[in-house]
Amino acid sequence: MNQTGSIDYKATKVSSDTTLAQIVHLVEEAQGSKAPIAAMADKISLYFVPLVLGLAVLAALLWYVLAGESLQFSLSIFIAVLVIACPCALGLATPTAIMVGTGKGAENGVLIKSGEALEAAHLVDVIVLDKTGTITEGKPSLTDVLTFSTISREALLSLVASSEQHSEHPLAIAVLQAAQAEDLSLAPVTDFQVISGKGIIAQVEAQEVLIGNESLMRQYQIELGEHISDLIFLSHQGKTAMFVALDRQLVGLVAVADQIKKIVVKLLQNCKKWA
Repeated sequence: MNQTGSIDYKATKVSSDTTLAQIVHLVEEAQGSKAPIAAMADKISLYFVPLVLGLAVLAALLWYVLAGESLQFSLSIFIAVLVIACPCALGLATPTAIMVGTGKGAENGVLIKSGEALEAAHLVDVIVLDKTGTITEGKPSLTDVLTFSTISREALLSLVASSEQHSEHPLAIAVLQAAQAEDLSLAPVTDFQVISGKGIIAQVEAQEVLIGNESLMRQYQIELGEHISDLIFLSHQGKTAMFVALDRQLVGLVAVADQIKKIVVKLLQNCKKWA
């Protein structure tokens, strides 16, 4: 909160350039577009309307001239034929269905690009989904804590969280949140250094802590041995694994991943069922 100074803001986009405005524009375009079936309905109506009018006039004349009915009765026959055979349902139902369908889809977070796309939806046999934030939570969380020495899991997690407490990296935040969830205490950090693209080095209670990838460990000549297989195993699961070294000795491995939403599995099962 700024209470003593001023802040200068620069608007780079107006309201019409916002994501919301673009979504509204997309929905409006979809509602105004014509699906192939709507175009076919228009063509049919082009011939159907004159035909219905002709039949209505013919029916009225037959009742008036040949049957000798009154003008009022003949007009009622004319109107009855128009009402029964009116192509309004053919010409209006299709665009109305597209408009309602795209509108209801937008209400439920489904944006339909056009009427043609809506009509072709029943032919879909493959669905491609964006991963981050769609089928996953959109934020990393701690998944694995492996210890390679006499250090306990809690002590290792506390050590890593203590080292990462001054970092703003999403992976560091995930570790800190896990430590807070387990109510672990954090030790003070006297030195903190980020090695770009590799990891961090920190001094925790006069001990040197290195947390990072294989490249960082190789740089400081830390022997990984058979534990490189653990890194490969976790990486193949889509997790970001980080080695932890204490005073140049490998003591553990922590892994962070963007977890799949719990609802996604059930949703995909329902999609297969509906197909």
